[in-house]
Amino acid sequence: MYFHDKRLQYPVRVETPDPLFARQLQQAIGGVEGEIRVCLQYFFQAWGARGPSPKYRDMLLHTATEEIGHIEMLATAVAMNLENAPLTLQESAAEAHPVVNAVLGGERPRHVVEGMLQRHILSTGLAALPANSDGVPFDCSHVYASGNLAADMYANVTAEATGRVLAVRLFHAAKDPGMKDMLSFLIARDTMHQQQWLAAIEELGGAAALPIPNSFDQAQEKQEFSYVFLGSERGGEPPPAGRFTSGPSLDGNGSFSMRQNAPLGQEPMLGPAQPNSGAQIEQISAQV
Repeated sequence: MYFHDKRLQYPVRVETPDPLFARQLQQAIGGVEGEIRVCLQYFFQAWGARGPSPKYRDMLLHTATEEIGHIEMLATAVAMNLENAPLTLQESAAEAHPVVNAVLGGERPRHVVEGMLQRHILSTGLAALPANSDGVPFDCSHVYASGNLAADMYANVTAEATGRVLAVRLFHAAKDPGMKDMLSFLIARDTMHQQQWLAAIEELGGAAALPIPNSFDQAQEKQEFSYVFLGSERGGEPPPAGRFTSGPSLDGNGSFSMRQNAPLGQEPMLGPAQPNSGAQIEQISAQV
């Protein structure tokens, strides 16, 4: 069960509306790095979490619910940045009534009008939508909930890292002090969530819990390939030396090495095409 409070999680203020920035904010709502993604990801991970302890399920539910509040903040920011945006009706009224033109803030640069997300005018009536900065609807293809807690926690670190990258870019793009203040809050929450998921990984065993899933008996995998870095340089040049090419593996179950990749399998040869498959006669008779 979820409860709603009409007050925002953090203040959203816009002194100078900017329709172009409203479009950029859409990426933080419905982009692959955005808040809808992490909100749904944490919810579905929680709803599918199995195990004797409810701790991680509860943690995921708390954070997923917080992310709903972040979507609300960003949607509010989009709408506020679209206040008095240049619409045909408004512009006509401004031409006819100088007082109205003064209220609307005068002429807007042409690039602002052209750079607006047109769906803000045509689909939502100057409000946010569950889409990215190009108006492409969020389709859930980047919501990862594997049923493996450790795997999901690593996915969550990545989600928060890319989300924080986006928030930092928006912070630098923002001109309005209220928007910078809101984004500074969201960046801080991304910092906490990165730390939160990493702390959960540490509790689950950290590197010692690798590889994921740790429930699979490694004796059943081709262990000669488990910790070898394969170089693919055409001329056979050795790969760059690093922590991943020598020394003990992170899980302590082997040692890193490196070698040139080489084909170990056969050249694939498929059988002839079926008579009614639409192939050429030569393919069907296997004469090619």
